[in-house]
Amino acid sequence: MVKFNRFTLDNGLRVIVHEDHTTPMAVLNILYDVGARDEDPDKTGFAHLFEHLMFGGSVNIPVYDEPLQRVGGENNAFTTNDITNYYITLPSANIETAFWLESDRMLSLAFSKKSLEVQRNVVIEEFKQRYLNQPYGDVWLKLRPLVYKKHPYQWATIGKEIKHIEDAQMEDVKAFFAKHYNPQNAIMVIGGNVTTEHARKLAEKWFGPIPAGEKYQRNLPQEPEQNEERRLTVAGKVPLNDVYIAFHMPGRLDEGYYEADLISDILSRGNSSRLYKTLVKDKQLFSEIHAYNMGSFDRGMFVVEGKPLENVSIETAEAAIWEELEIIKNELVPPDELTKVKNKTESTMVFSEMSLLDKAMNLAQFELFGDADKLNHETDKYLAVTAEQIQKQAKEIFRKENSSTLIYLAA
Repeated sequence: MVKFNRFTLDNGLRVIVHEDHTTPMAVLNILYDVGARDEDPDKTGFAHLFEHLMFGGSVNIPVYDEPLQRVGGENNAFTTNDITNYYITLPSANIETAFWLESDRMLSLAFSKKSLEVQRNVVIEEFKQRYLNQPYGDVWLKLRPLVYKKHPYQWATIGKEIKHIEDAQMEDVKAFFAKHYNPQNAIMVIGGNVTTEHARKLAEKWFGPIPAGEKYQRNLPQEPEQNEERRLTVAGKVPLNDVYIAFHMPGRLDEGYYEADLISDILSRGNSSRLYKTLVKDKQLFSEIHAYNMGSFDRGMFVVEGKPLENVSIETAEAAIWEELEIIKNELVPPDELTKVKNKTESTMVFSEMSLLDKAMNLAQFELFGDADKLNHETDKYLAVTAEQIQKQAKEIFRKENSSTLIYLAA
């Protein structure tokens, strides 16, 4: 049970405080309700570019890292297709430094040409290294547009293409900042050895004066039902052939999400999971195989991915995957197997509650979902899933006409 207090500043900034006096540390986490899905289709990669720009200094603090290092703090950030998240951990005695740093960059980033050029080059380099020059690196640049035809999940967080980053103009960058990085679009969580009273004072002092900004109203094109099987074959300098079969599945807040998440665990979590046991160990068709879902807020993607051994044809490999999917569609998961998977999920949830930073991030995300307290009921949602519900969801997801298959051949 994660206990917390919450309040909202006059400018709309939602604040959550999780007091934990067993640690000398504190964390300040800010979630901005903006991800790659909120970008203009002709100007992609901006949310991720911003994650880099936010470390390029703000008006009153030219070098972000220096003051933080002086007080024993660390910071980082990540961007997904749905959110952008920034966090600082530091000794709780120095928590005000974190308020000062984060409030200054929310109020006014230093939009200098130099910072934009530096970060633009960093992102372009990352695009080349991670997505273009790495084996299988461009999988998501190819698979996403195969799966999504309307929804902006069509592109990865890095963006559709390097050109969008190269062409980013200062006015585009400023407009994106003004639209998304304001108090109304943010949730701040303070956790650790702090009192709610002290956190409120610091929040009022440092964030209270920031103008609210306009509330961003999200209105994204919804992905239509997929009614035909899609396929794409590509070749590249990769060590082994690779098969990706992607399916549409419920979004993070939709009915059926917990069932789909448990299905990925039944298929692929650990060495006793079905795909590993049958296709890697017993039949020796794959060197490795995985099933996972992206946890997307809107309609998501369930992926089965495996690298067949060199002597195994793509046709044999694909048929073997579908055979396993048919079994989970047609036979109820035995009680002991379902219990084992639920137990693993429960222990993961318990472990995530041990880390102060994980707790802060989770509270922010569940507050974005409507109520931070939902975090405390998450495990129950998984434990309540029945074998019948799993079978129903498997039948819904694992249909040929709901599949997009990417075959990556070793050239």
